[in-house]
Amino acid sequence: MLPKRNRVDKKNVEKIFKEGKFVGSPSLTFKFILANDSTPPRVSFIAPKSIARSAVKRNLLRRKGYSALEKYIKQFPAGILGVFVFKRPEEDISKIEYEIKSVLNKIH
Repeated sequence: MLPKRNRVDKKNVEKIFKEGKFVGSPSLTFKFILANDSTPPRVSFIAPKSIARSAVKRNLLRRKGYSALEKYIKQFPAGILGVFVFKRPEEDISKIEYEIKSVLNKIH
């Protein structure tokens, strides 16, 4: 699991959805705001009810996302606030990792 200091809180999630830009991939959308400070990157995952009705399945999706993100969190620019939103359920962690890498390439 990603440490709390690297995850976005609810207040900032609302700000990201109001003011942020977005980058898409086949099963993930990344909404983000680039701040001009040197704080560590803060990224979270959201699994909407429209993707998985059961809370257990939504939490499993989020946990898989966080475990895939742990390898790449240091590659995100400093000061970024971002949220990955699942477009569809993804069972394979390697596919989630690939999509995180492709989103990183689009941001840089």
